This record gives sequence, C-alpha cells and structure tokens, in this order.
Amino acid sequence: MSIDMIYGYVLHLLTGLALVGVFVVIYLWLTPFDEIALICKGCVAPALSFGGTLIGFSWTVASGILHVPGYLAFLAWAAAAMVVQLVAFLILERTLPNMKEALESNNVAMGALLGSISLAIGLINGACLS
Repeated sequence: MSIDMIYGYVLHLLTGLALVGVFVVIYLWLTPFDEIALICKGCVAPALSFGGTLIGFSWTVASGILHVPGYLAFLAWAAAAMVVQLVAFLILERTLPNMKEALESNNVAMGALLGSISLAIGLINGACLS
C-alpha cells in the first residue's frame, strides 16, 4: 500500500464524515422540531425520519467517492446532492403540513414515510453520480 493510497483514503474518509456532519447541522437547523431531543425521549418516529435522511445523504456521498473522478468534482457533486436532499425536505414539509405535529407525537407511520422518502431520494441522487 502506497502513501498516496493512504492519503487518498484518509482524505476521502475525513471529507465524507465532514460532509455528513455539515449536512446534519444544516438539516437539524432547517427542521421545525428538535429531532435529537425527541429521539433522546425515546420517540421512534423522528428517529426513523432522521435515520432515513442520514442514510440517504450518506449513500450519495459514498457514491460520489466511488464514482466521481477528482476531489474537487466530488466536493461539488456532494454539495449539489446536499441541496437536493434539503430541498426535498422543504417540499415534504409543505406537502405534509401536519408532519411536525405527527413526528412530535411519535407517529411512527409518518416517521417511516419521511425516512423512506429521504432514503429513496438519496439512492436516486447517488445513482445519478455513478
């Protein structure tokens, strides 16, 4: 294993984790409820919603690492994928006006729906990068 391979691995690993971290911060700021507090109280619905979103965006980052040649191109596509995922949430928020109340009241069906939609968007988003 060469030093260049190790450098590439570490660079992409740290960048991928940083992108997911930035996405989580923006997503949590954007949502009209406190997922982390609700999850800490044991609410499953926001955990499903947030988990699907996190996996969906992570899938896109992973696809970018695998398929996008060049580090700067990877960063650009990851940023675009982040915007797509966040806009998708905003569309869902407008489409499902009772989403906030449903998640806060631990409506597991709503959490599963939102998580599944977010995961599907991430899968399609990731496939577009391959």
